[in-house]
Amino acid sequence: MDLLPSTAPHFNPRMLRLLARIEAFGGAWHARTSLPVDRLNALRRVATIESVGSSTRIEGSMLSDADVERLLQGTGIERISTRDEQEAAGYAEVVELIVSSHHLIPLSENHIRQLHRDLLRHSEKDERHRGHYKSSPNNVTAFDEQGRPVGVVFQTATPFETPRLMSKLVDWTNAALNDPDTHPLVTAGVFTVVFLAIHPFQDGNGRLSRLLTTLLLLRSGYAFIPFGSLEAVIERTKSDYYLSLRRTQGTLRSPEQDWQPWLEYFLGAITEQVEQLERRVAQADRALGPLPPLSRAIAEHARTQGRVTMAEAIRITGAKRATLKQHFRKLVARGILKHHGVGKGSWYSGG
Repeated sequence: MDLLPSTAPHFNPRMLRLLARIEAFGGAWHARTSLPVDRLNALRRVATIESVGSSTRIEGSMLSDADVERLLQGTGIERISTRDEQEAAGYAEVVELIVSSHHLIPLSENHIRQLHRDLLRHSEKDERHRGHYKSSPNNVTAFDEQGRPVGVVFQTATPFETPRLMSKLVDWTNAALNDPDTHPLVTAGVFTVVFLAIHPFQDGNGRLSRLLTTLLLLRSGYAFIPFGSLEAVIERTKSDYYLSLRRTQGTLRSPEQDWQPWLEYFLGAITEQVEQLERRVAQADRALGPLPPLSRAIAEHARTQGRVTMAEAIRITGAKRATLKQHFRKLVARGILKHHGVGKGSWYSGG
């Protein structure tokens, strides 16, 4: 048994509605070419911070989104000292690579191993095994409050099985992506659940699965993916995420595979990502629509750069300090900006 679908997954009415909802938004997003580049950059920047923070926290990191933002604004590798920071830095770099170069990264075992190597490039304890399939069993184990193992939750593929199963998975996925009768969202969903059932690497499988999902969706034409955080949706619904995974994975080696629990969750999570992105675009439009030109320039700079100071506002607008103070006060009052620091150290971020 190779864990892959023996027959086409069954669609219930809810799954069909979710597919239609995602496709409709995907088509509408392609029509949003009029959105300003700086607005798109701001959406992507927020989504990247959320994705890095959420995906690493799902695996046990303690970094907040604010911690991740400060880390990504750092100036040098010497600042990446803790395990959590190392994982976040690696995830951020691979996100950027996939978003900017997905058209150059076809799904292959070599690329999967390379992305795993890049994901763990800053993780000192993973140096020996990064970029290589596992050499020891890595079954998913439950732990008690004292951190002691209490039992195996899910038995993953053995190290001996892994190369064969990964080859089968990659071949099946590429064939499905080229099959007009197989929906690319279903293909991505099947790939993710089987990849996690194999658990091909000693560590980093969960994070890599979410990065590979992004790669598959972008290569399938879902251009909105980098502007909203699917990882943040998964973090908010983590119990359902694991439950749906286990329900489907528990049937993969049986003649009666049940793809519905996972695919329904997967499509629902992408739909939540879509709805979150819709709300943010609408909120940005409402917040910036009626603003005076000076206020709009200040707010846009804060959104695109992550922060704005009085000195920067003077430089980009040429207005006087007294005039700009009034605009800053109104932007803070409306919740468009947040004020940080005091005196000469004052600065503002997007609200």
